[in-house]
Amino acid sequence: MRTSKDNIRRVPLGHYTRPAGDPLAGQRIVVAAFLVPHPGGPLLFDTGIGQGEPEFDRHYRVVRRPLPEGLAEHGVDLDDVRLVINCHLYADHCGGNPVLAGCPVIVQRRELAAAKGVDYTIPALVDFPGVAYEILDGEAEILPGIRVVPTPGHTDGHQSLVVDCAEGPVVLLGQAYEFASDWARAAFAWSLATGGGEAPLAGDPAWVGYLQSLDPCRVLLVHDLASVER
Repeated sequence: MRTSKDNIRRVPLGHYTRPAGDPLAGQRIVVAAFLVPHPGGPLLFDTGIGQGEPEFDRHYRVVRRPLPEGLAEHGVDLDDVRLVINCHLYADHCGGNPVLAGCPVIVQRRELAAAKGVDYTIPALVDFPGVAYEILDGEAEILPGIRVVPTPGHTDGHQSLVVDCAEGPVVLLGQAYEFASDWARAAFAWSLATGGGEAPLAGDPAWVGYLQSLDPCRVLLVHDLASVER
């Protein structure tokens, strides 16, 4: 039996502030993960803000909530988590991975390759004792009714998660767009194009149309507490 969309739980894990020189300078950005229920144990989409570089904390004025505390609010322990899916491997998305050592981490091959490069993320969040990557090359059903869809743009290896729920698909979009309103505008442009209206802008990637064709009942993002409903 498929879960309800309301059983996918947002887990707020802190925030950071955009630094001077950023187009969104001074704006506080929430960081969240999502718990996805499954009979074999919950899945976790993203894991919060990483530690290990004091300059990173100062630069972004990081305020973090420990992952165990966030999970405990939903009655989940670290040992309960069956799989981790990171939308990408920037430090504000894979920060809790080391405390889940041994738990498989689903990642796109090109994302992992980029994360092992210079000045991409905090290296200790990518290579740590017990790390267990399951590497994908494109779209894949990782469990019945749960599939990963590449959504490149923010990074070349960015990926999102589609969960089949009783009410219809729920899309965990990650940071493919920054805010729910950004996704809503892109999706609306694609809906107009499908109806014979003006074609989408070149900046709106093809995967927007693909996800729209699934008729999602809810779209959730990791940097926004709002959702987009069908």
